[in-house]
Amino acid sequence: MLEIKKADAGTQDRYLVNFDTENLPYEFFDLVIIGSGIAGVYTALSAPRNARILIITKEAIEVNNSVLAQGGIAVSLDQNDSPSLHFKDTLFAGAGLCDENAVKALVNEATENIATLCLYGVNFDRDEGNRLSLTREAAHSMNRIIHTGDATGKEVCDTLVGAVSTLNNVTIREQTFAIDILTENGECKGVLTSNEEGTELKAYYAPVLVCASGGYGQLYSKTTNPEVATGDGAALALRAGAELMDLEFVQFHPTVLFHPDNQNFLISEAVRGEGAVLRNNKGERFMEKYHPMKELAPRDVVSRAIFQEMQKTGSNHVFLDIAHKDKEFLRQRFPTIYNKCLSYGIDIAKDFIPVAPCQHYSMGGIRTDEWGRTRILGFYAVGEAACNGIHGANRLASNSLLEGLVFGRRIGRQVQENLDEIKIREGFKPRIRFVKEWVERDIDYLSMKKKLQGIMTLNVGIIRNEESLSEAMEIISGLKSEIEGVKVVHTHHMELINMLTLASLVVKAAILRQESRGAHYRTDYPATDDQNWLKNLVFQAGG
Repeated sequence: MLEIKKADAGTQDRYLVNFDTENLPYEFFDLVIIGSGIAGVYTALSAPRNARILIITKEAIEVNNSVLAQGGIAVSLDQNDSPSLHFKDTLFAGAGLCDENAVKALVNEATENIATLCLYGVNFDRDEGNRLSLTREAAHSMNRIIHTGDATGKEVCDTLVGAVSTLNNVTIREQTFAIDILTENGECKGVLTSNEEGTELKAYYAPVLVCASGGYGQLYSKTTNPEVATGDGAALALRAGAELMDLEFVQFHPTVLFHPDNQNFLISEAVRGEGAVLRNNKGERFMEKYHPMKELAPRDVVSRAIFQEMQKTGSNHVFLDIAHKDKEFLRQRFPTIYNKCLSYGIDIAKDFIPVAPCQHYSMGGIRTDEWGRTRILGFYAVGEAACNGIHGANRLASNSLLEGLVFGRRIGRQVQENLDEIKIREGFKPRIRFVKEWVERDIDYLSMKKKLQGIMTLNVGIIRNEESLSEAMEIISGLKSEIEGVKVVHTHHMELINMLTLASLVVKAAILRQESRGAHYRTDYPATDDQNWLKNLVFQAGG
């Protein structure tokens, strides 16, 4: 096994826009957090109350991927369960790519963080004995998913945002786009931002910057991710000299509602955990042909099985069947799913739910250690923006919200322990200047974005091969050349640059990994190579 292969990310401009810090408006903080999802907000709540903290988000604070999380949070609370069993299940799903130290931190610190959520008032579902209700999701060997109906992410986010909004030491700035990390001599000095239109630049100086900006689901035309998930955090980290890792591992959720008017609404894995079965367009169950765990096999297995079944039957979807369950149970356990499906004329208590796989999660991201630290002093990453090795080649269901909690708290504790050292000093404000001659030309952002998303969905999806990946790389390279050197005039342009940067590296990593492992499946290399395989592909650029 080869531990790590470092790869060149190609030529990158250090910054996206011209600026001189001498001429910019600015503010000082001890800690700046990019992103308003569970990972970012919980980091702020875990930091000391005497630290000056800023949370910036490019949309309204409630617009993030965490809000959309339906299933729940994995934690070993059952008397027959344990962190060691949770550890084993996580490693099994991760297909040999997990970092064991990070996974141990995740499973061993889960309970204390869930206790903290309960103290903040998160209203998890409980059983008749007032204990947290536990359900099961794919690849878990025990019932260990706590939940709030089928809207766990929203309940946790709403509660945490409510809590952080009451803190006098936390400032929240919405409609604020993070353009680039400000660095000097390899150290983080803060972040360069703009307003929503990209017309007003501002510097926020801080010795600690945390990226919790989410993943890069918007690289695909069919995704459960919100429009804000354009990979900005990973791209700005790359330009600053941080490393990106495991970008080829993109998770596709097996069951997303297939309907002409809505093809990105998630049908939670918890539905299968409660006994739903998959049927093809002939009404036949098929998962037993693909895996002994059937509907509760790991996500990559279920997604590929559905994809292959669709190809065999010539259909563009399969069906999820939970009609054997009591109607009142379904309405109480899955109120969001029940009502959404009903709005499209599907009564899940008696009808099959048409579903198909859809891009859902990015295992890759900014490379960190088990404390969220990157190779840039003072720069941290957490949540889906980060890659600390927890998820490996395939994320175990309901580990993502837990990851944001555990490692958000770990970062907050480091700020607590080192606050005296990181407090802003007089003269901290750096002099940073970037000037380049740019070409002024109109860019059709929307059409270029759609073209990118289309080729990623078609060629870099659930099943890949050399031919499809090479074609995608050629098209992405052409799009990059069209905007190279063109003056940025809007945040949509910045997003497009970030998306093209990430897309080219996702494809490059997928080409370099000549095997099938976890969520990365190649028809020309269908076997998993356990003899001479690359454990991690790491990209680096900038400085």
